[in-house]
Amino acid sequence: MDGSDLPISRLTLPEAAAERLRALIIEGDLPPGARLNERELSERLGVSRTPLREAFRMLAGDGLLVQLPNRGAQVVALSRDDVRHAFELMAVLEGLAGELAAARVTDDDLAELHTLQAEMEAAHGRRDLPAYYAINRAIHDRLSAIAGNPILAHTYRTLNARLHALRFRSNLNVAKWNQAVAEHRDMIAALAVRDGAALRDLLIRHVRAKQQVVLETMNNEEDPGAK
Repeated sequence: MDGSDLPISRLTLPEAAAERLRALIIEGDLPPGARLNERELSERLGVSRTPLREAFRMLAGDGLLVQLPNRGAQVVALSRDDVRHAFELMAVLEGLAGELAAARVTDDDLAELHTLQAEMEAAHGRRDLPAYYAINRAIHDRLSAIAGNPILAHTYRTLNARLHALRFRSNLNVAKWNQAVAEHRDMIAALAVRDGAALRDLLIRHVRAKQQVVLETMNNEEDPGAK
């Protein structure tokens, strides 16, 4: 049984349900374009339909779901143009965040990031992709927070929420996954010496490489015979 199948605590039901649904979307259990069955999800998550519908509204606000009049909710399916445009902006945002973070990072921040990097590499070593991706998200979110620009951080989180499922699936290519881990080591090293220009360039290349893998994956899924 994975975490998404466990009953939800009664403390913050809509938020907890939204996080479980987010994981199901990111990990592909609810694929792009899937219509959400309230009865099945209510039973799976152990919540009534009222908090579940609130969770739907929360994820619709994040751009992960669309709510169709009289037809329930559906997982967003991005086109190749949507993906390309989003990654173009993500590269700029992450590059700027890295440049600002290098100027503002503290020793405590670096210690936290080194710990996260070690945990991420351990997850990579045991091929635990869900754990790896959760830690990967935490590292990028932490860099965005260290940048100290709340407008940048909000824009980054909002846009990146729409790309999580695609970014997760891109790591199914083992060679690309290994490459991403190595790129993260280089990012932490650049941050440690406060080299903003180097970190900016590394992050931009990292996002552009991710964009290429995602688009290739989308092409292959549409045409399994494509090389």
